[in-house]
Amino acid sequence: MSIESTIDALAAKGIHSVLAQFSDIHGVAKGKLVPLTNLREWVEAGAGFAGPSIWGTGLGRFGKRSEYYARVQLESLWPLPFMAGVAHAVCDGYAGGEPLETCSRQLLKCQLQRLTDRGWTLWVGIEPEFFLLRQDENGSWQGADVHDQLDKPSYDLKSIHRNREFLEEMRQSLTELGFDLQQIDHEDACGQYEINYRFDDALAAADRYMLFKMTAHAVAQKHGMTFSCMPKPFAKAPGSGLHFHLSITDAQGKAIFTDARDPLELSALGYSFVAGLLHHADALSALCAPTVNSYKRLACSNSASGTTWSPVWKSYGDNNRTCVVRTVAGRIEWRLPDPSCNVYAAIAATLAAGLNGIDQEMVPPVACTVDLYEQQAAGLPMPERLPRDLVSAIHALSNDTALRGAIGDAFCDEFIKLKKQEWDEYHQQISDWEMDRYADAF
Repeated sequence: MSIESTIDALAAKGIHSVLAQFSDIHGVAKGKLVPLTNLREWVEAGAGFAGPSIWGTGLGRFGKRSEYYARVQLESLWPLPFMAGVAHAVCDGYAGGEPLETCSRQLLKCQLQRLTDRGWTLWVGIEPEFFLLRQDENGSWQGADVHDQLDKPSYDLKSIHRNREFLEEMRQSLTELGFDLQQIDHEDACGQYEINYRFDDALAAADRYMLFKMTAHAVAQKHGMTFSCMPKPFAKAPGSGLHFHLSITDAQGKAIFTDARDPLELSALGYSFVAGLLHHADALSALCAPTVNSYKRLACSNSASGTTWSPVWKSYGDNNRTCVVRTVAGRIEWRLPDPSCNVYAAIAATLAAGLNGIDQEMVPPVACTVDLYEQQAAGLPMPERLPRDLVSAIHALSNDTALRGAIGDAFCDEFIKLKKQEWDEYHQQISDWEMDRYADAF
């Protein structure tokens, strides 16, 4: 549709404004409301923002490249069911009339162009896990449903019934936004849920996840709850992942990772892609698990439910959820990401690592055929571990010149600078654990 016909079609639905939305370097949605009648300006020039006011742009306070322009992607316009009269629009970041290197959506588009040049398409299925929280009168965070207290709460139907109004409004809103829903279930921690929807091409999948989060924030707030993407809000409960199901098709639509003759149904290209993920896993941790709290999830800890699926070791295996890479009938599940990640940057980095594995014809180690948690408990030799904390992951990304070069140094430099600051701020805090352990110990 042309810009004019789009204006007419949206106006006929009662739309008067466009929510021009982009993502900062942390993957947090930002934007502003602009008039629908000026849509041509928002598409061709973009809605303007003060560049230094946005995390991670790297833009200065003066000159042509001090202004961040968010250009509306016309095909992304969609009325928001929770904001009457407003249509949502995905935006790309520009500065000085050029695509901004530190814009994570532009980052992903650059990686996808490498696939387009080969006649390939990346398909991504994203599994959003999240907690529903609320603060008590003292400001302490707890699960929103005080009755959600089972020792093993996976698939708990009573919790679904108690929270049916939130879940039903999510179902209605996501359906109106064009999501092809597949399932809604209670996950393995109290207060934790998962909503699954159909896979899409990589860019659309990332855009859709951002819209999912925006919807969940709005609906949860309406019901007096907080939608939380914190990877591990409770010490003795499982954390939340954001698993990526990855497959690539060629120009004829053939899945290039698949070979039915192989025991894991993986092709040579599939094995090399996996090898690339494992080779760059330490650096990828910084972008896929980008917070201090992320590494509380990536730990060999016991959970109250008796089950943990935390992908701690750099390994892969057939339908093996104790590995960071799980292969399923020629499809690759990348289990490292968590919902605090910038989904555009995480997919872009994952693709860059996998393509490096293919281009270098990397060969992975032998596939894992055991439960790695049981192997560790038995004191047997283990695969290498992922980084144990954010600073180790940041150092790995800093030193992985091949991955940095593929992703883009401009983005990585900004990201590393901010994450080093986050780590320093964390270490300036005194925790309750420290007070309890040391205040009167010596």
